[in-house]
Parts: sequence; structure tokens; C-alpha cells
Amino acid sequence: MNVTTLPKPPRVGLVSLGCPKALVDSERIMTKLRADGYDMSPDYAGADVVLVNTCGFLDSAKEESLEAIGEAIAENGRVVVTGCMGKEADVIRNRFPDVLAVTGPQQYEEVVAAVHEAAPPVPSPFIDLVPEAGLKLTPRHYSYLKISEGCNHRCAFCIIPHLRGDLVSRRPDAILREAEKLVAAGTRELLVISQDTSAYGVDIRHKEWPWKGEPVRAHMTDLSRELGKLEAWVRLHYVYPYPHVDNVIPLMAEGLVLPYLDIPFQHASPDVLRRMRRPANDAKVLQRIRSWRSQVPDLAIRSSFVVGFPGETDHDFAYLLKWLEEARLDRVGAFKFEAVEGAPATAMDDQVPDDVKQERYEAVMALSARISAEKLAAKVGTDIDVLIDTVDGETGGATGRSKADAPEIDGEVHLRDAGGLNPGDVVSARIEDSDEHDLFGVPLETVPA
Repeated sequence: MNVTTLPKPPRVGLVSLGCPKALVDSERIMTKLRADGYDMSPDYAGADVVLVNTCGFLDSAKEESLEAIGEAIAENGRVVVTGCMGKEADVIRNRFPDVLAVTGPQQYEEVVAAVHEAAPPVPSPFIDLVPEAGLKLTPRHYSYLKISEGCNHRCAFCIIPHLRGDLVSRRPDAILREAEKLVAAGTRELLVISQDTSAYGVDIRHKEWPWKGEPVRAHMTDLSRELGKLEAWVRLHYVYPYPHVDNVIPLMAEGLVLPYLDIPFQHASPDVLRRMRRPANDAKVLQRIRSWRSQVPDLAIRSSFVVGFPGETDHDFAYLLKWLEEARLDRVGAFKFEAVEGAPATAMDDQVPDDVKQERYEAVMALSARISAEKLAAKVGTDIDVLIDTVDGETGGATGRSKADAPEIDGEVHLRDAGGLNPGDVVSARIEDSDEHDLFGVPLETVPA
């Protein structure tokens, strides 16, 4: 009997840096490479070529990307570079002349071609390597769902449009088809991401496409409604507070979309916002937040704020603190302004000293931690749904997230006596304690899928 010995496929190592949108890019590249017959290597030593997906948003991120490239070259020597910093190919090649190829963001075909050249695939008709839903870098039970690329805004501190271009929306039927496959493959939570989720479909004039016999517009509201019908948690990220966001709140009240909004307010002072060239910010934001919460009392709002932006005065910062006290956001991240080459704000007058930035950063974080602790303490004694992320077989404990918590950036729910649970389970839990960021409790019963 003749036995066919399959050749060993080439192996690719992957280093993925930056935001969830870059992670989705990595997943798409990996899915294509696996479809072409490649295996993935968990370390440098076992890889025939290493792919580094870089971030170029801030100078600190660029330096981290350069360090990752240097490490990959030192440990392996055969390196392909892609991602946002790929726009600065000259910088990369000047520092690392031995890199095999450099491509920019979303240049999937060029990346795959570079890997093919560095480590040619071995054809094999005997193995179907890729599951229908593609391959993921996130755990099986949650998935990032990218609905568009690029951004039409020109914020003074940001170079994303330069790196990723103007807004390009995906067709709604293509998004829904991808989401449907992910849910069928075990996804319990869909995290909708883009540079500006609220602007989805603007570039294609909110055109309709047929989906399951009905027309669906390329619009955030329509897309959210259809995603909600898939019976997974749907979490909206990067939502600018345009007026039509008000139309998503009823979908949360119906249970189609999680009661969660990730809104990058960035500041509250009107003067600072003007200098930032920020869209969709007006004096009615607090009023709208109160209206949203009146419709959905358990609505969680997370946001990020920049302190020390050029020209930010003591009055501007006091305005921000007062606004935060009034808004009582559930999750807040703060960043000290960092000059980025190519961003208009870098050349602005009235740069804020580093020690003042640090003081303001600490003040925002302290205030936000107090508000968070107060809001979480109010949940003690209540029952909430928790999506399990990890289970500790030794201690019998489990860690998960509530509907108010996105993975990695928000808090967690730590459960005792939960050894019988598995990642991806949704369980009803009684909350027994809290701190500034997390909740602690015990599972009651598993919620059916």
C-alpha cells in the first residue's frame, strides 16, 4: 500500500501590536495564510518567517513597533513588516535594512505575497486548513467585527486618516454574513469596531442591500438591529455622539444591543474641543446622556480623555473635572497629550509642560476611580449576567465580564464556586462585593445560549 507523506507546511510567527482594528487585520492575514497551507508558530525559533503588524499612532507606539521588529530580526532574522507604521518604510529600512518587506495597513494581498516569497507555501490537496469562520486571535467566545476602514475627520492630534485613509464602509450584507458565521462557530459576543462607527455608510450614501429577503441600509442603526437578531451580545465601540445615536438607545431597551456605548469624547471644554477639531460635541451632551439613561437605566458609558492638549488652561481642566463629576461615566481612560509627527497639534503654540500633564492625568484618574467605585458598589446585592472568559480549575473560581465590560479595557467580574463553568458560558451571578474597577460574586445559574 502506498502511503502519501504530507510535506511539512511552512510556519509563520505573528506579532500583532496596536488597537483591536489591527488585531482584526492580523486575523484576516492569518486566515488567508492558513488557507494557503501555512502553519502558525508560537515562537521565533519555529518560524520560517515572522510577520510584525505594527502601530504608528503615537511616537511611543512607533518605538514599541521598532523594538518588536528588532527583536524579531535578532531572534529569527526573516521578518516582514506591515500595519500603520508601514507608511514609514524608509524609517524602518534605515534602522533594519534586513527586513524582507514593508507594507502599509490593510494591504492584505501585499503582505501575503511577501510571506509567499519569503517562505513559499507547499501545495496539499488533502487538507482543508481553515474553518468557515476564519481563524481568530481572540478567544472563541468573542470576536471583533470591523465594519469600516479609515476616517473622514481631521482631528488635530490624530494621524489615522493619513495612515488608513478616508472612510470606506463595508456592505451590510457582508458584515452580517461574517457575523452569522462567527456566531455559528461559537461567538457569544460581537464587538463592533471602526474608526467612527456612527459614520458607517456615509461614504456609500447609506445604500440598501438585500439580507434574508429584506433591504438593510448601510447605517449604524439598521446594522445594529440586524446584528441583534443573531442572539449574541452586540457591543458598540468608537461611537461619535451624532444625533442618530439616539435611535440606537431603543434597541438597547429591547435587548438587541448591549446597554453599552464607547464614546471618545476626548475633552469637555468647548475651547479645547475647537482646538482639537473634534466633531459631534455640543453643549447638549450631558442632556442627551440623561435622556439615554432615562430610557436604559443600566446603560454603561465608557470614554477616553486627553489632558494637556496644547492651550489647555486651568479653567479648561476645571471645566473637564466638573463635566466628569456631572456625567458620572462608568469607565474612563485618560491620556497625556503626546506630540505625533504629522499631527497639526504638534506644531501648536502653548504646549503644556509635562509635570502639569502628569498632575492633570492623576486628577482625572482619581476622580474617575472614585465615581467607578461608587457605581460598582451600587451593584452589590444585585443579580447580573456574566460572560465567562477564564476558569481556574485549581481554585474553582472564574473570571468574566458583565454587559458593562468590554474585554481588556474595562473591569471584570470574579466568581467563586464556579469550577463547573466554561469559557463562553453566560451565567447569572449574585454580586457580593466590589472595588474601584471589578465586581465579585457567585454564580446562580447558566443562561441558555
